[in-house]
Amino acid sequence: MTVIAPVEESAAAAGSSAPAAPRAERRARPRRGWSALVYVAPAFAVYSLFTVFPWAHSIWISFWNWDGIGAATWAGIENYVAVFTDEQLTLALRNGLGFIVFYTVIPVILGVILAAVIAARPRRGSGIVRTVLFLPQILPLVAVGVIWRYLYAADGPINQLLSAVGLGDVARAWLGDFVWAYPAVGIVGTWVTTGLCVLLLLSGIQKIDPSLYEAARLDRCGPVRQFWHVTVPGLRAEILVAITVTMISALASFDIVYVTTGGGPGYQTIVPGVLIYQLVFTSNEVGVACALATVLSAIILILVAVVRRFGTEKS
Repeated sequence: MTVIAPVEESAAAAGSSAPAAPRAERRARPRRGWSALVYVAPAFAVYSLFTVFPWAHSIWISFWNWDGIGAATWAGIENYVAVFTDEQLTLALRNGLGFIVFYTVIPVILGVILAAVIAARPRRGSGIVRTVLFLPQILPLVAVGVIWRYLYAADGPINQLLSAVGLGDVARAWLGDFVWAYPAVGIVGTWVTTGLCVLLLLSGIQKIDPSLYEAARLDRCGPVRQFWHVTVPGLRAEILVAITVTMISALASFDIVYVTTGGGPGYQTIVPGVLIYQLVFTSNEVGVACALATVLSAIILILVAVVRRFGTEKS
């Protein structure tokens, strides 16, 4: 009996203390969760104050007819019907979507090619090339618009160069031409975003395992096949990031268009950002402007979700 009693006591003690550890862990987990919320709360409060609440408030205003000063009257979905039926509003959305070609498709393609060339043949002065390519990201977009408006002027450097090489008949007031104004502004967007894509993709190339290129060379793959079968697949994540960032820039474009053309000539280069500004501060149609902004936000969210889904399925 003297031997069994301590064993029973120890077993009982062990049995009573065994559930204590999980209970202590369960109590510790909520504490850790609350402590994490304490650290996140200030940033979330600022984000909510300046982003979430104004965005929700603009959605609420989109259901009203309001001039920004007087009393508002209920409009229901009338403003949203106007977004999809009014020619000027639909043209702005189409132009914004069309800028994806200049802001996203062309810069990403050029970025992949230039990044592969720079990484394959590192030479002295490559740092200067990277700086020059990234320079448009440093400059304010208003300054970029002013510079390109001067370049595109009727007596600007572009037309002078064309006249000097015997192509004076091609010269024109590019930003005032109903046919060429839109692609001219789009080229400015291409110039701005290409450098960002190059540096982003160049950083991605540096993390690709060099042994993959060695294996490709052993299999007698030339530079082109190495590019398609090693470089491009290795840059999938960076390409998706570049597409997402530049696509948002295309749909939310404002500064360059406003400074260079103001949406003209006519409405040839009008985009949602410029039109929202005009509706609020010129036409006093705040409800319609908020409806257009809400639709634009929805389009951006949908496109970003599609890009993320595509990247998840392929990874």
